[in-house]
Amino acid sequence: MFVEQAWILKRAALTPHYIALINLATEEQWTYQQLSEEIGKWSHFFERQQLQKGSRVAVFAKNHIQLFAVLFACGLRGLIYVPLNWRLSKEELTQILQDATPSILLYDEEGSCPLTLEKMFPLQSIEQEKDTVPSRQAVDMDDPWLMIYTGGTTGRPKGVVLSFQSVNWNAMNTIISWGLHAQDRTLNYMPMFHTGGLNALCIPLLMAGGTVIIGDKFEAETALQATNQYKTTISLFVPTMYQAMIATKYFQENQFPSMKVFLSGGAPCPHPIYDAFYKKGLFFKEGYGLTEAGPNNFYIAREHAYAKKGAVGKSMQFNEAKIINPAGQSCAPREVGELFVKGKHMFRFYWNNKQETANILQDGWLKTGDLAMMDEDGDFYIVGRRKEMIISGGENIYPQEVEQCLLQHPHVQEVAVIGVEDDYWGEIVTAFIVCQHQTTAVLDELNELCHQQLGRYKIPKHIIFLDELPKTSVGKIDKKVLQLLVDTPNC
Repeated sequence: MFVEQAWILKRAALTPHYIALINLATEEQWTYQQLSEEIGKWSHFFERQQLQKGSRVAVFAKNHIQLFAVLFACGLRGLIYVPLNWRLSKEELTQILQDATPSILLYDEEGSCPLTLEKMFPLQSIEQEKDTVPSRQAVDMDDPWLMIYTGGTTGRPKGVVLSFQSVNWNAMNTIISWGLHAQDRTLNYMPMFHTGGLNALCIPLLMAGGTVIIGDKFEAETALQATNQYKTTISLFVPTMYQAMIATKYFQENQFPSMKVFLSGGAPCPHPIYDAFYKKGLFFKEGYGLTEAGPNNFYIAREHAYAKKGAVGKSMQFNEAKIINPAGQSCAPREVGELFVKGKHMFRFYWNNKQETANILQDGWLKTGDLAMMDEDGDFYIVGRRKEMIISGGENIYPQEVEQCLLQHPHVQEVAVIGVEDDYWGEIVTAFIVCQHQTTAVLDELNELCHQQLGRYKIPKHIIFLDELPKTSVGKIDKKVLQLLVDTPNC
């Protein structure tokens, strides 16, 4: 199967009057024909800027439908699209620019851009362009199209280079494995500097001819209202977003008849969220991915997900997965090991970092750094990050297991469990909890719950109440910040 970089123009020719994109805040809509015309404007703009194949185009902007026109125009011209995390500090962004060395920087005039580059243009600068027929450069499927920088929560951000093959095979694999089609609609709040905001559902649905509704600043009730207003059929949110959604009055009082399934990704999902959707007769399931592969790697039928809470299912149609133990052998059922994935959707390399590329790729397999296990049916479960595993008194403890236990308490809203250095045990289990009632009675109940369900070595030695947990730019709980908190005297 071969898909060239101009497939979006073919899609526009096939279904020109279908709605491709909707901007939630402004209600602006583009048909596929209009999207094609906008791509053409940007393509000619890049040509006049004399950008050569392989040049990097950095983009500093919040979620907006215009970003897709820029993205696809970069593809047609053989340019590398580099979306910047606008939530980073000026120093962090400057480091990324020094690494990526972009030829041009596009920014949103409505925001405040702290960066300076010789060639900088506002995204609104080509509104009056007359050329609408896209100009193109010849590219190879192994040529880079996107470069997405990792979050840097485990070190310095790395530029993950995704080729046309990487992006297109992730899209095709998702369409075929998940059964996406032109009648599907998704609401996307995932930031478009993140692989989830681009590659999870947006690009696959545009390839299939569906509709993508773009939101920017997440607000739980607004997101739920938009789900009904635009009759979305499949959407991805992170667990912290779901926590806020199920707590709203709108969720309790409304049905979502158009939704085939709600997807959760970015982090393991608390089981009470499954229960909230199941009680309303709604389908809910989890997925798994990472910037270097996907972000879509598994499929589980929506009808089976509730009976297997936490399962991501089996590897999709055109990729493979395996779990390897420390001895380098495949794990037996229920044995925890490191997850490896393989397929044409994987990244090409880390920009300017051959050593890290070699470290993560092994005989065509990607070492994810995530811990997983497989049940007797062949369904995969993500247990947690290998770097987050706690070793206390020689015993391996997986934070997710402790977190799921604590989340069963009716007053607990969010939990994060980490290992804290200890001279005697090596590490001790420490839990940070957002709770409605931060009382001694609740603390006693949590300890009792743990003693009922967990081995003694897994029970948190310390439980710390917080008003909120720190989050990364994509809404994940930031355990790196929590590690710093344990050194704070007033914690």
